[in-house]
Amino acid sequence: MKIVGLSGSNVGSKTRTAIDYTIQTVKQKYPDIEVALIDLAEYDVQFSDGRNFLEYEGDTKYVAQTLMEADAIIIGTPIFQASIPATLKNIFDLLPINAFQDKIVSILVTAGSAKHYLIVEQQLKPILTYMKAQIVQTYVFIEEKDFYQKEITNDDVLFRINRLVEDTAVLTETYTKIREAKEAEYGF
Repeated sequence: MKIVGLSGSNVGSKTRTAIDYTIQTVKQKYPDIEVALIDLAEYDVQFSDGRNFLEYEGDTKYVAQTLMEADAIIIGTPIFQASIPATLKNIFDLLPINAFQDKIVSILVTAGSAKHYLIVEQQLKPILTYMKAQIVQTYVFIEEKDFYQKEITNDDVLFRINRLVEDTAVLTETYTKIREAKEAEYGF
C-alpha cells in the first residue's frame, strides 16, 4: 500500500506542519505502508495545458505520476480568500477525470477562520467526487489558533489527525480487499 501526503500550497508553513505530523503518524502506526510526501512548495509544476499527465516532464510529471500510483492520498490545503490555492487546483487539472478512482482521499485543512470549513464542503469535496475519489468523510480542520511556532498545540487536533490516519489506512485496506475479491470473481 502506498500513501502520498500532498501539501497543496507553495507558500506558508501551517499546512506543511500538519502534513509532516500526519506523515510521521502514518510511519509510526503503519511501518509497512510506503509513504511519500509531495510539498508543492518544493516542486516546479507547470500549469495544466490539457495534455495527458504522462506527456509532461520534470517535476510536473513526477508529481502527477506519484499521485496516480498512490493507493491513498492525504491532501493538506490551506484556505486562501475563501478558496483552495491555485497550486492545488492546478494539480487536479493536470490529472485525468478518473484520477482518483479506486483511491482513498483524506483531507486536512488549515484556515484562519472557522467559517472556512464551507470551502471543503462546497469546493474540495465536489472536485474529488467528480474525480471518482473515495473520500474519508471526517476531515481534519485546523485553525490558526491551533499552531504556535510551527507546532500543533491543540491535543484535539493531534487526536483527529491520528484518527484520520487510521481511517485512511483501514479504508484503503478494505477497498483493496473488496476490489481484489471482485476481480477474482472473473476468473481470468
